[in-house]
Amino acid sequence: MQRSRPLPRIAIVGGGPGGLFTAHELQRLADRPVAMTVLEASGRLGGKVLTPRFESSGTRYEAGAAEFYDYDHFGHDPLKDLVRELGLTVRPMGGSAVVVDDAVVANLDDLRDRLGAEAAASLLAFDATARDRMTPREFYASGEPGDAATAAAHRPFDRSIAGIADDRARRFVERMIHSDLATEPDRTSEEYVMQNYLMNDPAYMRLYGIEGGNERLVGALASRIDAEIRLGCRAESVERAPGGPMIVRWTAGGVESAGKFDAVVIALPHDQLGSVAFLGDRLAPAVAAHRAHHDHPAHYLRITMLFDRPFWRATCGDSFWMLDRFGGCCLYDESLRDPAAERGVLGWLLGGEVARTLAESDDATIVAQALAALPPALARGATPLREARVHRWTGAVSALPGGRSPLPLDRRHCPEPDEHPDLYFVGDYLYDSTLNGVLDSAEYVAAWIAARIADAPTD
Repeated sequence: MQRSRPLPRIAIVGGGPGGLFTAHELQRLADRPVAMTVLEASGRLGGKVLTPRFESSGTRYEAGAAEFYDYDHFGHDPLKDLVRELGLTVRPMGGSAVVVDDAVVANLDDLRDRLGAEAAASLLAFDATARDRMTPREFYASGEPGDAATAAAHRPFDRSIAGIADDRARRFVERMIHSDLATEPDRTSEEYVMQNYLMNDPAYMRLYGIEGGNERLVGALASRIDAEIRLGCRAESVERAPGGPMIVRWTAGGVESAGKFDAVVIALPHDQLGSVAFLGDRLAPAVAAHRAHHDHPAHYLRITMLFDRPFWRATCGDSFWMLDRFGGCCLYDESLRDPAAERGVLGWLLGGEVARTLAESDDATIVAQALAALPPALARGATPLREARVHRWTGAVSALPGGRSPLPLDRRHCPEPDEHPDLYFVGDYLYDSTLNGVLDSAEYVAAWIAARIADAPTD
């Protein structure tokens, strides 16, 4: 008589993109059904993927992840392949303009006219240096073991940016990439900033959003996952039972519970790892070292405003453009995401220390400062502000993904492999602070667990 194998029990702590991606990939890769439990502390799935609506009109806007990175032109893009598999329609996004001192700089001629020939020449020299350092295919492979960026010394970017001869060109570059970095130059690496600079070139990377809102990805994933999803369920501790399985304890509705699992995946943002106690003489220091290695917080602040019409399109008609306010920020024409939208929706993305500091203010103060910073060239013909929302993402991403010296992939995902080889970590902070990186991380762990399941003995 053929012996059966026990149903593997997997706990996934975190119902954001990392947790959902892991559950979806594990379900796809495992050679048999898996009993998965997803524990999410909040009342919703999706984490940093959030598409709410304005109360006054029902108009959608992106309050979290603004876009997806598109690498389809390299022939293989796992995230876009997944989006297609889920039956979601995408809408390309693009923008090349930078507003400097109330003037729109959209090309080299604009740059010469606005900043002068010396600044333009200095910027061209920096651009050539960046391209020489990293080809489009090397850009696509960045973060993988053995790639040039990982092997290179992670020098602070402020040393490199000081090499831009012209002060105006240097400030232009800093402001153009500031909101993407979500940090200051001296808090990240030269390689990471080069990547964020080059991503503005479509030869290196393109952008898209999901029609109907990026949060549709969350709903599509949740509908495909065969798992017990527990919302409002906060994981309190993780430990190994003596000589036995992993134990996860959680609290839901004031009631404490616990479960035994064959594997546990921690799919939390880095700033939330401290909310879970990892118990044990070996596990506690290993996770503490994991947190310390990746402790490079970066900050975002999203401000979204509803107007009667998109008055700014007379000056800028792209999906987004950069603005030399708040140290460099990004403005999104949120109305373009929905062809049927009748209102104008303008979204601000602030990053770095200015975002962290301003986030401490109340919503009305934040909205007033953003409105006051809107350049006259964009504000001409402005209609009254109907509604505004503020979403704070302080410490939600990494300023130095992978850490100052990235670890091998196994060690990134399994900090204590000797006694806890079945405790895994998934997150964008391990790769590149993008949804694409989250999927890479989830795929790696799901394949690892699936292989262990396949090798598990029968009863």
